[in-house]
Amino acid sequence: MILEEAKKVIRIEAEALLSLADAINGEFEKAVRLILASRGRVVVTGMGKSGLIGQKIASTMASTGTPAFFLHPAEGIHGDLGMIMKGDVVIAISNSGETEEVVRILPIIKRLGASLVAMTGNPSSNLAKAGDVFLDISVKEEACPLGLAPTASTTATLAMGDALSVALLLERGFNAEDFALFHPGGALGKKLILTVEDMMHGGEAIPLVSAGTLMREALFVITSKGLGITGVTGADGALLGVITDGDLRRALEKGMDIINLPASDLMSMKPKRINRSELAAKALQQMEQFSITSLFVFENDSSFRPVGIIHLHDLLKAGIA
Repeated sequence: MILEEAKKVIRIEAEALLSLADAINGEFEKAVRLILASRGRVVVTGMGKSGLIGQKIASTMASTGTPAFFLHPAEGIHGDLGMIMKGDVVIAISNSGETEEVVRILPIIKRLGASLVAMTGNPSSNLAKAGDVFLDISVKEEACPLGLAPTASTTATLAMGDALSVALLLERGFNAEDFALFHPGGALGKKLILTVEDMMHGGEAIPLVSAGTLMREALFVITSKGLGITGVTGADGALLGVITDGDLRRALEKGMDIINLPASDLMSMKPKRINRSELAAKALQQMEQFSITSLFVFENDSSFRPVGIIHLHDLLKAGIA
């Protein structure tokens, strides 16, 4: 019984979302154009559960390139309406369209010179009639068996807000780099902000030997640098290949006397590389793709002399993975 009721709730809310998708029309595009043309901010308001959803909508917009904040309508009628400026776009949310606190501030919103997007499930309500744009969030039924607790209706409202946010994001040309500016903290911020240059070992820390270096010396470099690898360079400093712990192990398994061999005899040709300006997350992606733990770093695609090396352990410690 419990599982069946839970599945029923999910089905009702899923059907509400599918119906909402079918209801998207010219009014939605009008709302997007209205916000894009505005020189002000988006002010989202709503009471109760609608207010909680409104806070999330405002937060999503703010983090994706549309300046937005939430205004509690009850606080609004006690002075906080001063937050609204001429040129702002107010998104007022009320499933019934008749929420007292919301309806009371509608005339003042107009008087302040702000535009109004009415997000309601009742097209004949005072809120819908007052709006410059009407976004229909009506649902056939609530998932609550009593038909009282906002469930499917709040899900539909949240989805409409997400649809607006994403449409605005796309129209503004908002990209990953822009997103990173607003998300500097946590694992997400690190993935979007930290570059290879931020994480690489440079200068004397780069494990490098010349092609003619005997392996007894190359082994010392591999061990002392602590990265399990050394690059092999030509006379001009260009990277010719690499020698890894794996290369050494395979040579020993073949019974090779590697100590007196030149590094060029054991190196793997055409090593994978990455530019210093790339995101550290891209370095991790390459390491996973090619099952390697290090990448030599170059100034750009036309460079042949390495300027650094980045190791998987560095990425893991930084929380990139």
